Amino acid sequence: MSTPLSATNSAAGATTQPLLEIEDLVVSYGTAKGVVHAVNNVSLTVHPGQITAIVGESGSGKSTTAQAVIGLLADNAEVDSGQIRFQGKSLVGLTPREWREIRGTRIGLIPQDPNNSLNPVKTIGASVGEGLDIHRRGTTAERKKRVIELLARVGIDNPEVRYNQYPHELSGGMKQRALIAAAIALEPDLIIADEPTSALDVTVQKIILDLLEEMQAELGLGILFITHDLAVAGDRADQIVVMQQGEVREHGHAASVLTDPQHPYSRQLLADAPSLTIGDITTRVPAVDPAEARAKGPLLVVDNLRKEYTRGKDEVFVAVNDVSFEVLPGTTHAVVGESGSGKTTIGRAISGFNTPTSGSIVIAGRDTTTLNKTQRREFRREVQLVYQNPYSSLDPRQTIGATIGEPLRNFTKLSKQEINAKVEHYLDLVALDPRMSTRRPRELSGGQRQRVAIARAMILEPELVVFDEAVSALDVTVQAQILRLLDDLQRELGLTYVFISHDLAVVREISDTVSVLSRGQQVEYGPTMDVFNNPQSDFTRQLIDAIPGSRYRGGDLNLGL
Repeated sequence: MSTPLSATNSAAGATTQPLLEIEDLVVSYGTAKGVVHAVNNVSLTVHPGQITAIVGESGSGKSTTAQAVIGLLADNAEVDSGQIRFQGKSLVGLTPREWREIRGTRIGLIPQDPNNSLNPVKTIGASVGEGLDIHRRGTTAERKKRVIELLARVGIDNPEVRYNQYPHELSGGMKQRALIAAAIALEPDLIIADEPTSALDVTVQKIILDLLEEMQAELGLGILFITHDLAVAGDRADQIVVMQQGEVREHGHAASVLTDPQHPYSRQLLADAPSLTIGDITTRVPAVDPAEARAKGPLLVVDNLRKEYTRGKDEVFVAVNDVSFEVLPGTTHAVVGESGSGKTTIGRAISGFNTPTSGSIVIAGRDTTTLNKTQRREFRREVQLVYQNPYSSLDPRQTIGATIGEPLRNFTKLSKQEINAKVEHYLDLVALDPRMSTRRPRELSGGQRQRVAIARAMILEPELVVFDEAVSALDVTVQAQILRLLDDLQRELGLTYVFISHDLAVVREISDTVSVLSRGQQVEYGPTMDVFNNPQSDFTRQLIDAIPGSRYRGGDLNLGL
Protein backbone atom coordinates (compact mmCIF):
# COMPACT_ATOMS: atom_id res chain seq x y z
CA MET A 1 0.00 0.00 0.00
CA SER A 2 1.08 3.57 -0.61
CA THR A 3 1.95 5.93 2.20
CA PRO A 4 -1.22 7.31 3.84
CA LEU A 5 -1.97 10.78 2.57
CA SER A 6 -2.62 11.95 6.11
CA ALA A 7 1.14 11.86 6.61
CA THR A 8 1.53 14.68 4.09
CA ASN A 9 -1.65 16.52 4.95
CA SER A 10 -0.03 19.55 6.51
CA ALA A 11 2.33 19.98 3.59
CA ALA A 12 -0.51 19.60 1.09
CA GLY A 13 -2.58 22.18 2.90
CA ALA A 14 0.27 24.65 2.87
CA THR A 15 0.87 24.60 -0.88
CA THR A 16 -0.72 27.21 -3.10
CA GLN A 17 -0.59 24.97 -6.19
CA PRO A 18 -4.14 23.89 -7.10
CA LEU A 19 -4.78 20.15 -7.16
CA LEU A 20 -7.26 20.57 -10.03
CA GLU A 21 -7.51 23.43 -12.52
CA ILE A 22 -10.28 23.78 -15.08
CA GLU A 23 -9.83 26.64 -17.52
CA ASP A 24 -12.36 27.77 -20.15
CA LEU A 25 -13.78 24.25 -20.55
CA VAL A 26 -16.24 23.70 -23.41
CA VAL A 27 -18.07 20.36 -23.74
CA SER A 28 -20.70 19.51 -26.34
CA TYR A 29 -22.99 16.55 -27.08
CA GLY A 30 -23.83 15.33 -30.56
CA THR A 31 -27.58 14.60 -30.72
CA ALA A 32 -30.15 13.81 -33.38
CA LYS A 33 -31.21 17.46 -33.22
CA GLY A 34 -27.67 18.78 -33.62
CA VAL A 35 -24.81 19.79 -31.34
CA VAL A 36 -25.75 20.77 -27.79
CA HIS A 37 -23.22 22.83 -25.81
CA ALA A 38 -23.55 21.51 -22.25
CA VAL A 39 -20.58 23.36 -20.74
CA ASN A 40 -19.37 26.76 -21.93
CA ASN A 41 -16.11 28.36 -20.77
CA VAL A 42 -16.18 26.91 -17.25
CA SER A 43 -13.20 27.67 -15.00
CA LEU A 44 -12.59 26.57 -11.39
CA THR A 45 -9.93 25.21 -9.04
CA VAL A 46 -9.75 22.66 -6.24
CA HIS A 47 -6.94 22.95 -3.69
CA PRO A 48 -5.56 20.13 -1.51
CA GLY A 49 -7.52 19.74 1.72
CA GLN A 50 -10.39 21.91 0.47
CA ILE A 51 -13.86 21.46 -1.00
CA THR A 52 -15.04 23.23 -4.14
CA ALA A 53 -18.78 22.84 -4.69
CA ILE A 54 -20.53 23.19 -8.05
CA VAL A 55 -24.15 24.19 -7.47
CA GLY A 56 -26.90 24.27 -10.06
CA GLU A 57 -30.12 22.79 -11.38
CA SER A 58 -30.43 19.67 -13.48
CA GLY A 59 -29.04 20.43 -16.92
CA SER A 60 -26.76 23.19 -15.64
CA GLY A 61 -23.64 21.26 -16.73
CA LYS A 62 -22.27 20.46 -13.29
CA SER A 63 -22.18 16.67 -13.72
CA THR A 64 -20.81 17.00 -17.26
CA THR A 65 -17.96 19.09 -15.85
CA ALA A 66 -17.22 16.40 -13.26
CA GLN A 67 -17.36 13.63 -15.87
CA ALA A 68 -14.89 15.53 -18.05
CA VAL A 69 -12.46 15.71 -15.13
CA ILE A 70 -12.42 11.94 -14.67
CA GLY A 71 -12.71 11.03 -18.37
CA LEU A 72 -16.15 9.45 -18.16
CA LEU A 73 -18.07 11.57 -20.65
CA ALA A 74 -20.71 9.81 -22.74
CA ASP A 75 -19.68 8.50 -26.16
CA ASN A 76 -21.49 11.36 -27.89
CA ALA A 77 -19.75 14.03 -25.77
CA GLU A 78 -16.54 15.82 -26.63
CA VAL A 79 -14.23 18.34 -24.99
CA ASP A 80 -14.16 21.06 -27.66
CA SER A 81 -11.69 23.38 -25.99
CA GLY A 82 -10.21 24.45 -22.68
CA GLN A 83 -7.90 22.81 -20.18
CA ILE A 84 -8.25 20.34 -17.32
CA ARG A 85 -5.03 20.04 -15.32
CA PHE A 86 -4.51 17.68 -12.40
CA GLN A 87 -1.39 18.38 -10.35
CA GLY A 88 -0.16 20.43 -13.29
CA LYS A 89 -0.65 17.68 -15.90
CA SER A 90 -3.28 17.96 -18.65
CA LEU A 91 -6.11 15.40 -18.52
CA VAL A 92 -7.48 16.29 -21.96
CA GLY A 93 -6.89 13.66 -24.62
CA LEU A 94 -5.49 10.91 -22.40
CA THR A 95 -5.44 7.36 -23.74
CA PRO A 96 -7.50 4.62 -22.00
CA ARG A 97 -4.28 3.22 -20.52
CA GLU A 98 -3.31 6.62 -19.11
CA TRP A 99 -6.76 7.00 -17.60
CA ARG A 100 -6.44 3.62 -15.86
CA GLU A 101 -3.35 4.95 -14.10
CA ILE A 102 -5.30 7.95 -12.79
CA ARG A 103 -8.81 6.72 -12.00
CA GLY A 104 -9.04 5.32 -8.51
CA THR A 105 -5.36 5.79 -7.71
CA ARG A 106 -5.21 9.56 -8.19
CA ILE A 107 -8.83 10.62 -8.67
CA GLY A 108 -11.70 8.82 -6.94
CA LEU A 109 -15.42 9.04 -7.73
CA ILE A 110 -18.43 8.81 -5.43
CA PRO A 111 -21.47 8.44 -7.73
CA GLN A 112 -24.93 9.83 -7.09
CA ASP A 113 -27.28 6.90 -6.55
CA PRO A 114 -26.06 4.15 -4.20
CA ASN A 115 -28.88 1.86 -5.32
CA ASN A 116 -27.73 1.88 -8.94
CA SER A 117 -23.98 2.24 -8.42
CA LEU A 118 -23.25 -1.07 -6.71
CA ASN A 119 -23.36 -4.31 -8.72
CA PRO A 120 -26.31 -6.30 -7.27
CA VAL A 121 -24.59 -9.66 -7.95
CA LYS A 122 -21.31 -8.66 -6.29
CA THR A 123 -20.72 -8.67 -2.55
CA ILE A 124 -19.93 -5.41 -0.81
CA GLY A 125 -16.40 -6.66 -0.22
CA ALA A 126 -15.88 -7.36 -3.92
CA SER A 127 -17.24 -3.94 -4.94
CA VAL A 128 -15.16 -1.98 -2.44
CA GLY A 129 -12.05 -4.02 -3.24
CA GLU A 130 -12.43 -3.88 -7.03
CA GLY A 131 -9.88 -1.09 -7.43
CA LEU A 132 -7.38 -2.95 -5.26
CA ASP A 133 -7.86 -6.04 -7.45
CA ILE A 134 -7.47 -4.12 -10.72
CA HIS A 135 -4.25 -2.49 -9.56
CA ARG A 136 -3.03 -5.70 -7.86
CA ARG A 137 -2.46 -4.16 -4.46
CA GLY A 138 -1.27 -6.91 -2.12
CA THR A 139 -2.33 -10.54 -1.87
CA THR A 140 -5.94 -11.73 -1.75
CA ALA A 141 -5.78 -11.96 2.04
CA GLU A 142 -4.21 -8.49 2.32
CA ARG A 143 -6.86 -6.99 0.07
CA LYS A 144 -9.65 -8.52 2.15
CA LYS A 145 -8.09 -7.18 5.34
CA ARG A 146 -7.77 -3.74 3.72
CA VAL A 147 -11.43 -3.72 2.61
CA ILE A 148 -12.65 -4.69 6.08
CA GLU A 149 -10.52 -1.88 7.52
CA LEU A 150 -12.06 0.54 5.01
CA LEU A 151 -15.61 -0.55 5.86
CA ALA A 152 -14.89 0.02 9.53
CA ARG A 153 -13.25 3.36 8.74
CA VAL A 154 -16.39 4.71 7.06
CA GLY A 155 -18.54 3.65 10.01
CA ILE A 156 -20.16 0.46 8.74
CA ASP A 157 -20.98 -1.82 11.67
CA ASN A 158 -19.92 -5.48 11.66
CA PRO A 159 -17.58 -4.98 8.66
CA GLU A 160 -16.61 -8.67 8.59
CA VAL A 161 -20.29 -9.58 8.12
CA ARG A 162 -21.00 -6.75 5.67
CA TYR A 163 -18.02 -7.83 3.56
CA ASN A 164 -19.98 -10.92 2.40
CA GLN A 165 -23.37 -9.25 2.08
CA TYR A 166 -25.00 -7.95 -1.11
CA PRO A 167 -26.25 -4.38 -1.77
CA HIS A 168 -29.91 -5.28 -1.19
CA GLU A 169 -29.03 -6.26 2.38
CA LEU A 170 -27.77 -2.75 3.24
CA SER A 171 -29.63 0.51 3.82
CA GLY A 172 -29.15 3.48 1.49
CA GLY A 173 -26.83 5.16 3.96
CA MET A 174 -24.69 2.03 4.32
CA LYS A 175 -24.46 1.64 0.55
CA GLN A 176 -23.28 5.23 0.23
CA ARG A 177 -20.65 4.58 2.92
CA ALA A 178 -19.49 1.56 0.92
CA LEU A 179 -19.10 3.78 -2.16
CA ILE A 180 -17.01 6.21 -0.12
CA ALA A 181 -14.85 3.30 1.06
CA ALA A 182 -14.36 2.23 -2.56
CA ALA A 183 -13.43 5.80 -3.57
CA ILE A 184 -10.71 6.14 -0.91
CA ALA A 185 -9.42 2.56 -1.18
CA LEU A 186 -6.45 3.53 -3.35
CA GLU A 187 -5.86 6.76 -1.41
CA PRO A 188 -6.41 9.24 -4.24
CA ASP A 189 -5.55 12.93 -3.99
CA LEU A 190 -8.88 14.14 -5.40
CA ILE A 191 -12.42 12.90 -4.82
CA ILE A 192 -15.29 13.81 -7.13
CA ALA A 193 -18.55 13.53 -5.18
CA ASP A 194 -21.43 13.71 -7.68
CA GLU A 195 -24.64 14.43 -5.71
CA PRO A 196 -23.57 11.82 -3.12
CA THR A 197 -26.44 12.50 -0.72
CA SER A 198 -29.34 13.61 -2.95
CA ALA A 199 -31.12 10.26 -2.58
CA LEU A 200 -30.69 10.10 1.21
CA ASP A 201 -32.76 11.21 4.19
CA VAL A 202 -31.65 14.41 5.86
CA THR A 203 -30.24 12.66 8.94
CA VAL A 204 -28.35 10.11 6.85
CA GLN A 205 -27.18 12.94 4.59
CA LYS A 206 -25.63 14.72 7.57
CA ILE A 207 -23.84 11.55 8.67
CA ILE A 208 -22.41 10.98 5.18
CA LEU A 209 -21.31 14.59 4.77
CA ASP A 210 -19.69 14.53 8.21
CA LEU A 211 -17.86 11.38 7.15
CA LEU A 212 -16.63 13.02 3.94
CA GLU A 213 -15.30 15.96 5.96
CA GLU A 214 -13.50 13.56 8.29
CA MET A 215 -11.93 11.76 5.33
CA GLN A 216 -10.94 15.11 3.82
CA ALA A 217 -9.22 16.24 7.03
CA GLU A 218 -7.58 12.88 7.71
CA LEU A 219 -6.28 12.23 4.20
CA GLY A 220 -5.76 15.79 2.97
CA LEU A 221 -8.17 15.20 0.10
CA GLY A 222 -9.30 17.80 -2.36
CA ILE A 223 -13.02 17.33 -3.09
CA LEU A 224 -15.03 18.48 -6.09
CA PHE A 225 -18.56 18.36 -4.69
CA ILE A 226 -21.53 18.40 -7.09
CA THR A 227 -24.90 19.38 -5.60
CA HIS A 228 -28.15 21.18 -6.39
CA ASP A 229 -28.50 22.19 -2.71
CA LEU A 230 -26.95 25.56 -1.91
CA ALA A 231 -27.51 24.94 1.82
CA VAL A 232 -25.34 21.82 1.74
CA ALA A 233 -22.67 23.68 -0.22
CA GLY A 234 -22.73 26.55 2.25
CA ASP A 235 -22.19 24.20 5.19
CA ARG A 236 -19.37 22.22 3.64
CA ALA A 237 -17.55 24.04 0.85
CA ASP A 238 -14.60 26.43 0.85
CA GLN A 239 -15.34 27.59 -2.71
CA ILE A 240 -18.72 27.67 -4.47
CA VAL A 241 -19.25 27.70 -8.23
CA VAL A 242 -22.82 28.51 -9.30
CA MET A 243 -23.73 27.12 -12.74
CA GLN A 244 -26.75 27.69 -14.94
CA GLN A 245 -27.32 26.55 -18.52
CA GLY A 246 -23.73 25.36 -18.84
CA GLU A 247 -22.11 28.60 -17.69
CA VAL A 248 -20.60 29.84 -14.44
CA ARG A 249 -22.80 32.58 -13.01
CA GLU A 250 -20.79 33.12 -9.85
CA HIS A 251 -17.58 31.80 -8.28
CA GLY A 252 -15.96 32.65 -4.98
CA HIS A 253 -15.52 31.88 -1.29
CA ALA A 254 -18.56 30.13 0.19
CA ALA A 255 -19.14 32.93 2.68
CA SER A 256 -19.03 35.55 -0.06
CA VAL A 257 -21.39 33.76 -2.43
CA LEU A 258 -23.91 33.01 0.31
CA THR A 259 -23.89 36.31 2.18
CA ASP A 260 -23.39 38.67 -0.75
CA PRO A 261 -24.42 36.96 -4.01
CA GLN A 262 -23.76 39.10 -7.06
CA HIS A 263 -25.72 37.28 -9.77
CA PRO A 264 -29.55 37.24 -9.87
CA TYR A 265 -29.53 33.44 -10.30
CA SER A 266 -27.48 33.00 -7.10
CA ARG A 267 -29.92 35.25 -5.27
CA GLN A 268 -32.80 33.18 -6.64
CA LEU A 269 -31.20 29.96 -5.39
CA LEU A 270 -30.84 31.49 -1.94
CA ALA A 271 -34.45 32.67 -1.90
CA ASP A 272 -35.78 29.30 -3.06
CA ALA A 273 -33.89 27.11 -0.56
CA PRO A 274 -36.29 26.49 2.35
CA SER A 275 -33.50 25.28 4.63
CA LEU A 276 -31.65 28.60 4.24
CA THR A 277 -34.66 30.73 5.12
CA ILE A 278 -36.20 28.48 7.74
CA GLY A 279 -35.04 30.60 10.65
CA ASP A 280 -36.67 33.72 9.17
CA ILE A 281 -40.04 32.36 8.07
CA THR A 282 -42.94 33.70 10.09
CA THR A 283 -45.93 31.58 11.05
CA ARG A 284 -47.60 30.24 7.92
CA VAL A 285 -50.74 32.13 6.96
CA PRO A 286 -53.53 29.50 6.91
CA ALA A 287 -55.31 28.95 3.63
CA VAL A 288 -58.66 28.99 5.46
CA ASP A 289 -59.92 30.69 8.60
CA PRO A 290 -58.89 28.40 11.50
CA ALA A 291 -62.11 28.98 13.45
CA GLU A 292 -64.19 28.16 10.38
CA ALA A 293 -62.18 24.99 9.74
CA ARG A 294 -62.57 23.84 13.36
CA ALA A 295 -66.31 24.51 13.21
CA LYS A 296 -66.65 22.18 10.22
CA GLY A 297 -64.75 19.41 12.00
CA PRO A 298 -61.94 17.27 10.59
CA LEU A 299 -62.14 16.08 7.00
CA LEU A 300 -59.73 13.23 7.73
CA VAL A 301 -59.41 11.22 10.95
CA VAL A 302 -56.77 8.51 11.21
CA ASP A 303 -57.33 6.51 14.40
CA ASN A 304 -55.00 3.85 15.86
CA LEU A 305 -53.77 2.87 12.41
CA ARG A 306 -51.72 -0.33 12.27
CA LYS A 307 -50.35 -2.09 9.20
CA GLU A 308 -48.58 -5.44 9.30
CA TYR A 309 -46.83 -7.40 6.56
CA THR A 310 -46.03 -11.10 6.68
CA ARG A 311 -42.50 -12.19 5.81
CA GLY A 312 -42.12 -15.87 5.12
CA LYS A 313 -44.21 -18.24 7.23
CA ASP A 314 -44.12 -16.74 10.68
CA GLU A 315 -42.33 -13.38 10.69
CA VAL A 316 -44.57 -10.33 10.97
CA PHE A 317 -43.24 -6.87 10.13
CA VAL A 318 -45.14 -3.94 11.66
CA ALA A 319 -44.79 -1.01 9.24
CA VAL A 320 -47.12 1.35 11.10
CA ASN A 321 -48.24 1.01 14.71
CA ASP A 322 -50.95 2.96 16.53
CA VAL A 323 -50.82 6.21 14.51
CA SER A 324 -53.57 8.78 15.00
CA PHE A 325 -54.09 12.32 13.69
CA GLU A 326 -56.77 14.66 12.30
CA VAL A 327 -56.74 17.00 9.31
CA LEU A 328 -59.09 19.99 9.15
CA PRO A 329 -60.59 20.97 5.77
CA GLY A 330 -58.52 23.41 3.75
CA THR A 331 -55.34 22.68 5.73
CA THR A 332 -52.14 20.72 5.11
CA HIS A 333 -51.00 17.94 7.41
CA ALA A 334 -47.41 16.74 6.94
CA VAL A 335 -46.21 13.23 7.69
CA VAL A 336 -42.44 13.37 8.08
CA GLY A 337 -39.79 10.76 8.80
CA GLU A 338 -36.86 8.82 7.41
CA SER A 339 -37.08 6.05 4.82
CA GLY A 340 -38.71 3.03 6.40
CA SER A 341 -40.59 5.10 8.98
CA GLY A 342 -44.00 4.09 7.61
CA LYS A 343 -45.05 7.42 6.10
CA THR A 344 -45.67 6.08 2.57
CA THR A 345 -47.64 3.15 4.04
CA ILE A 346 -49.90 5.69 5.75
CA GLY A 347 -50.29 7.71 2.56
CA ARG A 348 -51.25 4.66 0.54
CA ALA A 349 -53.73 3.56 3.21
CA ILE A 350 -55.40 6.99 3.17
CA SER A 351 -55.55 6.80 -0.65
CA GLY A 352 -57.14 3.34 -0.53
CA PHE A 353 -54.19 1.42 -2.02
CA ASN A 354 -53.67 -0.79 1.00
CA THR A 355 -55.95 -1.97 3.80
CA PRO A 356 -54.91 -1.38 7.42
CA THR A 357 -54.52 -4.39 9.70
CA SER A 358 -56.45 -2.48 12.36
CA GLY A 359 -57.65 1.02 13.12
CA SER A 360 -59.79 3.31 10.99
CA ILE A 361 -59.48 6.02 8.35
CA VAL A 362 -62.51 8.30 8.23
CA ILE A 363 -62.85 10.80 5.37
CA ALA A 364 -65.81 13.19 5.35
CA GLY A 365 -67.53 11.07 7.98
CA ARG A 366 -67.11 7.73 6.15
CA ASP A 367 -64.81 4.92 7.26
CA THR A 368 -62.92 4.10 4.07
CA THR A 369 -61.51 0.83 5.46
CA THR A 370 -64.96 -0.79 5.21
CA LEU A 371 -65.88 0.20 1.64
CA ASN A 372 -67.05 -2.41 -0.86
CA LYS A 373 -65.75 -2.54 -4.45
CA THR A 374 -68.37 -0.16 -5.87
CA GLN A 375 -67.92 2.33 -3.03
CA ARG A 376 -64.14 2.15 -3.39
CA ARG A 377 -64.37 3.13 -7.05
CA GLU A 378 -66.36 6.22 -6.16
CA PHE A 379 -63.87 6.90 -3.37
CA ARG A 380 -61.18 7.30 -6.03
CA ARG A 381 -62.85 10.54 -7.07
CA GLU A 382 -62.62 11.98 -3.56
CA VAL A 383 -58.99 11.17 -2.73
CA GLN A 384 -56.08 11.47 -5.15
CA LEU A 385 -52.43 10.48 -4.77
CA VAL A 386 -49.46 12.29 -6.37
CA TYR A 387 -46.37 10.11 -6.49
CA GLN A 388 -42.72 11.00 -5.94
CA ASN A 389 -41.41 10.31 -9.44
CA PRO A 390 -43.51 12.07 -12.07
CA TYR A 391 -41.80 10.31 -14.96
CA SER A 392 -42.62 6.77 -13.80
CA SER A 393 -46.20 7.73 -12.87
CA LEU A 394 -47.01 9.10 -16.34
CA ASP A 395 -47.69 6.81 -19.30
CA PRO A 396 -44.86 7.56 -21.79
CA ARG A 397 -47.13 6.60 -24.71
CA GLN A 398 -49.91 9.06 -23.86
CA THR A 399 -49.91 12.74 -24.61
CA ILE A 400 -50.05 15.15 -21.69
CA GLY A 401 -53.63 16.07 -22.60
CA ALA A 402 -54.72 12.42 -22.64
CA THR A 403 -52.99 11.80 -19.30
CA ILE A 404 -54.68 14.70 -17.52
CA GLY A 405 -58.05 13.91 -19.09
CA GLU A 406 -57.98 10.19 -18.26
CA PRO A 407 -59.73 10.53 -14.85
CA LEU A 408 -62.56 12.44 -16.53
CA ARG A 409 -62.98 9.67 -19.13
CA ASN A 410 -63.06 7.07 -16.36
CA PHE A 411 -65.39 8.78 -13.88
CA THR A 412 -67.58 11.23 -15.83
CA LYS A 413 -69.81 11.34 -18.90
CA LEU A 414 -68.34 14.55 -20.24
CA SER A 415 -67.97 14.90 -23.99
CA LYS A 416 -64.56 14.93 -25.64
CA GLN A 417 -64.89 18.67 -26.22
CA GLU A 418 -65.79 19.28 -22.55
CA ILE A 419 -62.84 17.14 -21.41
CA ASN A 420 -60.43 19.02 -23.67
CA ALA A 421 -61.71 22.35 -22.32
CA LYS A 422 -61.23 21.20 -18.72
CA VAL A 423 -57.74 19.85 -19.50
CA GLU A 424 -56.79 23.27 -20.91
CA HIS A 425 -58.16 24.93 -17.78
CA TYR A 426 -56.13 22.73 -15.45
CA LEU A 427 -52.98 23.10 -17.52
CA ASP A 428 -53.42 26.82 -17.07
CA LEU A 429 -54.04 26.35 -13.33
CA VAL A 430 -50.68 24.58 -12.90
CA ALA A 431 -48.94 27.26 -14.98
CA LEU A 432 -48.37 25.16 -18.10
CA ASP A 433 -49.06 26.32 -21.65
CA PRO A 434 -52.23 24.53 -22.89
CA ARG A 435 -50.36 23.88 -26.15
CA MET A 436 -48.26 21.37 -24.19
CA SER A 437 -51.24 18.99 -24.22
CA THR A 438 -49.95 17.40 -27.44
CA ARG A 439 -46.51 16.61 -26.00
CA ARG A 440 -45.40 13.41 -24.29
CA PRO A 441 -43.69 13.10 -20.87
CA ARG A 442 -40.19 12.71 -22.35
CA GLU A 443 -40.52 16.17 -23.92
CA LEU A 444 -41.06 17.87 -20.54
CA SER A 445 -38.70 18.74 -17.69
CA GLY A 446 -39.02 17.13 -14.26
CA GLY A 447 -40.84 20.14 -12.86
CA GLN A 448 -43.24 20.25 -15.81
CA ARG A 449 -43.99 16.53 -15.44
CA GLN A 450 -44.78 17.03 -11.75
CA ARG A 451 -47.17 19.83 -12.68
CA VAL A 452 -48.89 17.42 -15.07
CA ALA A 453 -49.23 14.85 -12.27
CA ILE A 454 -50.74 17.53 -10.02
CA ALA A 455 -53.18 18.63 -12.75
CA ARG A 456 -54.27 15.01 -13.24
CA ALA A 457 -54.91 14.66 -9.51
CA MET A 458 -56.82 17.95 -9.27
CA ILE A 459 -59.06 17.60 -12.34
CA LEU A 460 -61.63 15.44 -10.53
CA GLU A 461 -61.87 18.14 -7.83
CA PRO A 462 -61.09 15.74 -4.96
CA GLU A 463 -61.70 16.52 -1.33
CA LEU A 464 -58.24 15.33 -0.31
CA VAL A 465 -54.90 15.10 -2.13
CA VAL A 466 -52.01 12.99 -0.79
CA PHE A 467 -48.52 14.01 -1.94
CA ASP A 468 -45.95 11.23 -1.46
CA GLU A 469 -42.51 12.91 -1.57
CA ALA A 470 -43.85 14.91 -4.52
CA VAL A 471 -41.04 17.49 -4.53
CA SER A 472 -38.10 15.52 -3.14
CA ALA A 473 -36.68 14.66 -6.59
CA LEU A 474 -36.82 18.24 -7.87
CA ASP A 475 -34.19 20.96 -7.98
CA VAL A 476 -34.57 23.64 -5.35
CA THR A 477 -35.90 26.30 -7.75
CA VAL A 478 -38.41 23.90 -9.33
CA GLN A 479 -39.32 22.65 -5.85
CA ALA A 480 -40.06 26.21 -4.75
CA GLN A 481 -42.27 26.74 -7.81
CA ILE A 482 -44.26 23.57 -7.08
CA LEU A 483 -44.69 24.49 -3.40
CA ARG A 484 -45.99 27.94 -4.36
CA LEU A 485 -48.31 26.29 -6.88
CA LEU A 486 -49.72 23.90 -4.25
CA ASP A 487 -50.28 26.78 -1.87
CA ASP A 488 -52.06 28.82 -4.55
CA LEU A 489 -54.27 25.88 -5.55
CA GLN A 490 -55.17 25.18 -1.95
CA ARG A 491 -56.22 28.78 -1.39
CA GLU A 492 -58.11 28.99 -4.69
CA LEU A 493 -59.87 25.62 -4.59
CA GLY A 494 -60.15 25.01 -0.84
CA LEU A 495 -58.17 21.75 -1.05
CA THR A 496 -57.01 19.62 1.84
CA TYR A 497 -53.53 18.04 1.68
CA VAL A 498 -51.60 15.24 3.32
CA PHE A 499 -47.97 15.99 2.51
CA ILE A 500 -45.46 13.17 2.97
CA SER A 501 -41.82 14.17 3.15
CA HIS A 502 -38.45 13.47 4.76
CA ASP A 503 -37.51 17.15 4.51
CA LEU A 504 -38.46 19.18 7.59
CA ALA A 505 -37.47 22.44 5.89
CA VAL A 506 -40.12 21.88 3.21
CA VAL A 507 -42.63 20.69 5.80
CA ARG A 508 -42.07 23.84 7.83
CA GLU A 509 -42.93 25.95 4.80
CA ILE A 510 -46.10 24.24 3.60
CA SER A 511 -47.87 22.53 6.52
CA ASP A 512 -50.25 23.59 9.30
CA THR A 513 -49.89 20.43 11.38
CA VAL A 514 -47.35 17.62 11.38
CA SER A 515 -46.83 14.02 12.48
CA VAL A 516 -43.25 12.88 13.01
CA LEU A 517 -42.69 9.15 12.46
CA SER A 518 -39.85 6.91 13.52
CA ARG A 519 -39.86 3.18 12.78
CA GLY A 520 -43.63 3.09 12.35
CA GLN A 521 -44.35 5.00 15.55
CA GLN A 522 -45.70 8.54 15.77
CA VAL A 523 -43.22 10.27 18.09
CA GLU A 524 -44.64 13.79 17.73
CA TYR A 525 -47.89 15.37 16.56
CA GLY A 526 -49.19 18.92 16.66
CA PRO A 527 -49.19 22.34 15.00
CA THR A 528 -46.11 22.76 12.84
CA MET A 529 -44.88 25.88 14.66
CA ASP A 530 -45.14 24.13 18.04
CA VAL A 531 -43.25 21.07 16.81
CA PHE A 532 -40.47 23.22 15.35
CA ASN A 533 -40.17 25.69 18.19
CA ASN A 534 -40.59 23.22 21.04
CA PRO A 535 -39.93 19.64 19.89
CA GLN A 536 -40.76 17.07 22.53
CA SER A 537 -38.87 14.03 21.21
CA ASP A 538 -35.15 13.51 20.75
CA PHE A 539 -35.82 12.17 17.24
CA THR A 540 -37.58 15.38 16.16
CA ARG A 541 -34.71 17.46 17.55
CA GLN A 542 -32.31 15.23 15.59
CA LEU A 543 -34.27 15.84 12.37
CA ILE A 544 -34.28 19.60 12.93
CA ASP A 545 -30.55 19.66 13.73
CA ALA A 546 -29.83 17.75 10.50
CA ILE A 547 -31.45 20.37 8.25
CA PRO A 548 -28.59 21.71 6.10
CA GLY A 549 -27.70 25.38 6.14
CA SER A 550 -27.24 25.72 9.90
CA ARG A 551 -23.98 27.66 9.50
CA TYR A 552 -25.61 30.12 7.14
CA ARG A 553 -28.70 30.56 9.35
CA GLY A 554 -26.52 31.00 12.42
CA GLY A 555 -24.21 33.48 10.71
CA ASP A 556 -21.26 31.14 11.21
CA LEU A 557 -20.12 30.12 7.73
CA ASN A 558 -17.20 27.74 7.37
CA LEU A 559 -14.94 30.27 5.62
CA GLY A 560 -14.41 33.88 6.56
CA LEU A 561 -14.17 36.62 4.00
